[in-house]
Amino acid sequence: MRTAFLIFLLLLAPIARAADTWTGPPVVVTTGNGEIRAAPDRAVVTLTSEGRAKTAKDAQQQETQSTTAVRKLLTDMHIANESVRTTSYDLQPEFDYVQGKQIPRGFVARHALEVRVDDLGQLGELISRAVDAGSAAVSGIQFDVKARDELERQALKKAVEDARARADAAAAGAGTSVVSVIKVEEQRQFEPPRPRMFARADMAAAAAPVATPVAEGEIEIRSTVMLTAALK
Repeated sequence: MRTAFLIFLLLLAPIARAADTWTGPPVVVTTGNGEIRAAPDRAVVTLTSEGRAKTAKDAQQQETQSTTAVRKLLTDMHIANESVRTTSYDLQPEFDYVQGKQIPRGFVARHALEVRVDDLGQLGELISRAVDAGSAAVSGIQFDVKARDELERQALKKAVEDARARADAAAAGAGTSVVSVIKVEEQRQFEPPRPRMFARADMAAAAAPVATPVAEGEIEIRSTVMLTAALK
């Protein structure tokens, strides 16, 4: 026990010396948070086409036909080429397992297109028509806002204001006041828009003649800062 106590004193000694030698002004360090909520005006949806066949070439051809049909749909809906990009493509064999043995079944080719939709009024129609056009899966929707940079700056401003108010409150509680702000550090933690995943039941609904209803909700943009202020 005596040894542990001596170790504790040795660890504490540098901290005590630092406090004794500190010649700068007294400071207070606070954390502030800011949040902005906005209705989304943009979405990203992933449409995956696939083809299955006994040979790799036939699977590729089927996938190409489905993807071509989906691309034509996007053109018909006036979605610009720069709003569409391939996120993955794979061609691989498939197998059945019978009595512990792996038996080749054929090949599957998949091509995933990420589509940015800048008119949310098109989103439900796109999901519904994409399935009929040849998309085998809708993997998710991510809602976002076009003015994200501006809203992030607004959230940052609120976070700094919150941190400064906390510094003033802490100073008042200590019987003093803030002289100046020494440093502000932004704690950047990018939170991508949360996707809404589509299960098979959603796909069945998407195949219906009417547009699939989609609930956008709100986008939350947050900012956190650490503020260091000098006191009297």
